[in-house]
Amino acid sequence: MNETLTEARSVVVEREISHPPEKIWRALTQPHLIAEWLMKNDFEPVVGHRFNLRGDWGGVLDCEVLAIEPHNALSYTWNFTHDDAAFNLRSVVTFTLTPTSTGTLLRMEQVGFRPDQKQAYGGAKVGWQGFLANLEQILARID
Repeated sequence: MNETLTEARSVVVEREISHPPEKIWRALTQPHLIAEWLMKNDFEPVVGHRFNLRGDWGGVLDCEVLAIEPHNALSYTWNFTHDDAAFNLRSVVTFTLTPTSTGTLLRMEQVGFRPDQKQAYGGAKVGWQGFLANLEQILARID
């Protein structure tokens, strides 16, 4: 199959969150907090660090930190190896934090869904809504 970036689809979720970027950044980069809102992990906020996200559903995502701009942006690969091409995903997740008058605009974009990955794409659209709702709950209870 001939893949081009123009064929790739992305999931974008934006949320206005009433917490400062520094607080959200902690929840995006501290492994024990990531485990509470996203998945179990061995994340380190270091460009080039390879880590896994382990889902309750038994799947393991292979990831690598691509970019870190403290309190502004975080990007990492989000790859899932599967024998079925429809689920064999090579993608990149990027979080962008923009300060606002009432807190922070959090933008999450996951890019790299091929046109034949309708189920994975749909799952990500629903999944990220849940993950970010969990993130907001964590933010409400941490200092």
